[in-house]
Amino acid sequence: MSDAAPSDAIPSTSIAAPPDANAPVPTPEAKSAAFSKLETARSKKDAADTAFKSGDLKSALRSYHEALMYLHGLDKDALKSLGMGGPSPASTSTVDQAASAKEKTEVDNMLEKIYANMSACHLKQENWKRALDTAEKAVAKNPANSKALFRKAKALGELGYFEKAEVVLIEVKKIAPNEAAMVDAELARQRAVDRERQKAQDKKLRGWLSREKKPAASASA
Repeated sequence: MSDAAPSDAIPSTSIAAPPDANAPVPTPEAKSAAFSKLETARSKKDAADTAFKSGDLKSALRSYHEALMYLHGLDKDALKSLGMGGPSPASTSTVDQAASAKEKTEVDNMLEKIYANMSACHLKQENWKRALDTAEKAVAKNPANSKALFRKAKALGELGYFEKAEVVLIEVKKIAPNEAAMVDAELARQRAVDRERQKAQDKKLRGWLSREKKPAASASA
């Protein structure tokens, strides 16, 4: 399990969704705009991945953010007409509905990877809250994304939520058994940090109690 941004290439095509007779028909201009935005988002993500690998986290985050802006501004109906949208909601088959719930669009895949990669950047910058937020957004797109879950656990641990982090790390082991050694190492690290923080808190508390007792003893002398 590495914090390096994944280099998975985003597929340029997806299986076309069945036509929905009730869906609005996008204009040729809307289709062209959607395709252009998607291509720009791909380009921004690729530039961000390259910047991340070279250690330029600031540029990587900027390009990832720009990619998100293009993806969030896409016309979903236009995407469907281009064969890049989700399945038709008109199906009444239980099997079809179950499959539709699991099917993801190309945009969903891109968003998942971008958020997971942004989390990796924020971890390296020790921006724990943003690392947690972006990891959770990636997990929302794909609960089985073990890299995003691992980054979520690291961020939780750094924020002091050790019990929550441990639950997430155990989930990572279930999803990615081959990463058990790295997960166990992170669990051991977080537990050691937790023990040290607890010792420091106990020492501080003893010092405070000691100072409280001294004035009381002087008053009774």
